[in-house]
Amino acid sequence: MHNFFDPDKPHNSKPLDQDNLAPPTSQAPSWRSPRMILLTTIALGLGLVGLSVRYLRESPLTDTTRSPEVTTQAQSVTDWVVTRQPIQQRLEATGSVIAADLLPVLPKVTGLQIKDVLVEEGDLVTADQVLVTLDQDILTAQIQRQEAEVSAAQAAVRQQQAALNQVKAELTDAETNFQRFQTLESNGAISTQELDTRLTTLQTAQESVLLAEANIQSAEANVRSQQAQLNQLKIQLEQTLVRSPASGLIAERFARIGDVTRISEPLFRLIRDRRLELEVNLPETELGQIEPGTAVDITSDSNPTLKFQGRLKRVAPLIDPESRQARLKIDLPTSTQLQPGMFLRASFLVSDRLGVVVPSEAIVPQDGDDNVVYRLDQDNRAIAQSVELGEILDDVDGLPQIEIRSGLQVGDRIIVAGARYVNDGDRVQIVRK
Repeated sequence: MHNFFDPDKPHNSKPLDQDNLAPPTSQAPSWRSPRMILLTTIALGLGLVGLSVRYLRESPLTDTTRSPEVTTQAQSVTDWVVTRQPIQQRLEATGSVIAADLLPVLPKVTGLQIKDVLVEEGDLVTADQVLVTLDQDILTAQIQRQEAEVSAAQAAVRQQQAALNQVKAELTDAETNFQRFQTLESNGAISTQELDTRLTTLQTAQESVLLAEANIQSAEANVRSQQAQLNQLKIQLEQTLVRSPASGLIAERFARIGDVTRISEPLFRLIRDRRLELEVNLPETELGQIEPGTAVDITSDSNPTLKFQGRLKRVAPLIDPESRQARLKIDLPTSTQLQPGMFLRASFLVSDRLGVVVPSEAIVPQDGDDNVVYRLDQDNRAIAQSVELGEILDDVDGLPQIEIRSGLQVGDRIIVAGARYVNDGDRVQIVRK
């Protein structure tokens, strides 16, 4: 193979004559010769360089004659049309359910054994319903003995009545004899001494009648006494049936079969007419906003479905000196869902008026105590508006609400969602939820 230069020659040797690289004229050029390979490679390289330069010149990345376009996108927000809405101011308190009137059911007969208990806790009872029966054997025996005493007293009255009749007859004879002897004495037929004797007999008969009448009164009094004792025993016998003093709900049961009754120990505790009330405490500084009859909404934190309407019944006249709170009692409606001891929440309605209300999300706090709301003009540009805040209200459609006392008018359109990301004068894009 032919070499372009001899590697053994020095580098300052004379360059090769270009004619020496040409093939012999008697032969056609070969595409596989070193010279043709070199020329082809150079041509291809130059072509690629040209294409690359052309691409770079026409590419927008290298076109310095063009300036990039700067685009800004409007902030997306939601809006709200200001209207007047009902504003209710409330006081909140919590407390426990208690019986409005808890009656003890006491036995009226002491020393008798409980024979049977007919009701249990939670039972509804009516007035005069029998709740407990007591042993009647002792009283039955006492009644039988007392009935015998009454009969004996009545017999004594009859005896005294017979004795009275006898002395009355003797008195009649004594009066007749005395009158006859008076006539004889006036005619001188008998002596004055004999007349005195008949007078003594008359006076004795009169005293006997008085004594017999007194004995009858005593015997009759004894009959009445014995009869009263008999009646008392019969009443006690009736009281062995312990009855409910009123209609209501059995709250507690203490009676047990076999126990001996004591008048000081109740057998049951009864909620009269099933009436319950809620007892809550309220700071004395808030008492001036409520009065008996104020409407109260009753709810339960543990049972969201439990909702009732109550009325403030009374406010205790004394304030707790330590907590500075007053005890309030609220009438509750009759319901099987309410039980003594339940923990409930009371909400007192103390004010109900119309006012400007906006979602709290529209309020943007500023330095200090200032607050602004962004109003929207016809071109949907945000205009910062200072506002004075009022009451913090309950959620409406899941959004907390705040009263605006000044700064906004009915009909104003304001930014709600996104208000914290706009500036005064920004154009915004309204997004409907």
